[in-house]
Order: sequence, then structure tokens, then C-alpha cells
Amino acid sequence: MATPKKYFHDRTILILLSVNAFLALANSLYILLSINFSSGATYVTRFRPRLGIDRYSQGSATGILSFAIFTLLVFGFHAYLSKKAYPIKRHFAIVILAFATLLLVLSTIISHELLGIS
Repeated sequence: MATPKKYFHDRTILILLSVNAFLALANSLYILLSINFSSGATYVTRFRPRLGIDRYSQGSATGILSFAIFTLLVFGFHAYLSKKAYPIKRHFAIVILAFATLLLVLSTIISHELLGIS
């Protein structure tokens, strides 16, 4: 099978970009819709199991908003890296997007758990 000459003509690349865009937008929207912007709302932002009784660190809504920004940055950065790597090696560009998918899934799981605990 011949390798497509253009980045956006490759089906595998388009599927991975679509999945990553969906995961990034879905996670960001979930976080934005789950946040209560009242002044007294606190959220679990960190889990440190070695701290003992106070192993959950409380934070404000900005700590949780950083997860939404993180998912969008992961999507953008990996798409950029993949596009730059595509002319050099197609499989390397696919691996970059696959790792982005893994990172976005893990980010979605972690943000869901942090929002569910509080």
C-alpha cells in the first residue's frame, strides 16, 4: 500500500486526530460543566498517599481548570509534532498520536476521579 503524500489524506492519521479531538473536547467540557464557581467551593487537586491522614490536597477551581487546559494542550502539541514528523516517518507520526490518545484517556480518568471524590 502506498503511503499518502499529504498528512490529512492518511486515514489512520485522520482517525487518530478525530479520536483525540473528541477526547480533548469531551474532557474539557466535562470539567467546565462540573465546576462550581462559587467562592467557597474546594476540590481535590492532588492525592499523596504517603502524607497519612491528609493525603488529599484541597484546591480551588483553578487547579481543576488546569486539567482542561492540559487536555487541550496535549491535543495541540501532539498534533503539531505528528504533522512535523509525518514527512520523515509515517509510523512515528502515528505513534505520537497514539500516545496522545493514551494520555488523553488517562487524563479523563484522573479528572473524573478527582471531581467525583469532592
